[in-house]
Amino acid sequence: MSETLIDLWRQFGDGALLWLPLTLIAYAAGLRLNRVAKNSPLANPLLIAIVIVVVLLVVTGTPYDRYFSSVQILQFLLGTATVALALPLWRQLETLRRFPGPLLLAIAVGSLVAASSAVGIAWALGASRETLLSLAPKSVTTPIAMAIAEQIGGLPPLTAILVALTGVVGAVLGRWTLNSVGVRDWRARGLAVGTVSHGMGTVRAFQVNEVAGAFSSLAMGVNGLLTALILPLIVKLFG
Repeated sequence: MSETLIDLWRQFGDGALLWLPLTLIAYAAGLRLNRVAKNSPLANPLLIAIVIVVVLLVVTGTPYDRYFSSVQILQFLLGTATVALALPLWRQLETLRRFPGPLLLAIAVGSLVAASSAVGIAWALGASRETLLSLAPKSVTTPIAMAIAEQIGGLPPLTAILVALTGVVGAVLGRWTLNSVGVRDWRARGLAVGTVSHGMGTVRAFQVNEVAGAFSSLAMGVNGLLTALILPLIVKLFG
């Protein structure tokens, strides 16, 4: 009994038991600030939470690996929460059935452009092979992206960070970007956001319009499937 208490105390002492509640508190603070800002995309709750957690990690000198191992339960819950997106998708099933070819083509092209453009820019800037392989699946939802990165020789923790950054940028700038280029159709907007910025963009799409959210969840799922099937083959072919 005493050994168990000592072990728990050691975990508490190095912060292992603190990071999960601190992360949840940081996200709750982000939600609160987002409401105060009247749901402004610039006050994205996840972005606020990331900033808070990063500041805490720097101040306490905690390595990211230690933090990640302390909040792995969130990684598991993220995968299960994705299933909840099936409900609004089901509500738009009739619309989806009418345009299967164009939808799949649009998502496939978007997936290819999202991965190749990021890898191409990083390669031009002299990034290492591991960084390039970690960057390739950055537009796929985190559980899938990390599994892909591990399979192709990337660094899963780095991929997780890149996925989060991609999602935040898409959630914050997606609406403004689509307005700027004149995309008005909610279906097209949802496909674009879901393909490029996965779950975080999809959450934002649902906040704006349910049709956009449904098509965004479709794009997120199909993009994850296509990337998981095709990217390892591409790496193996050109590796």
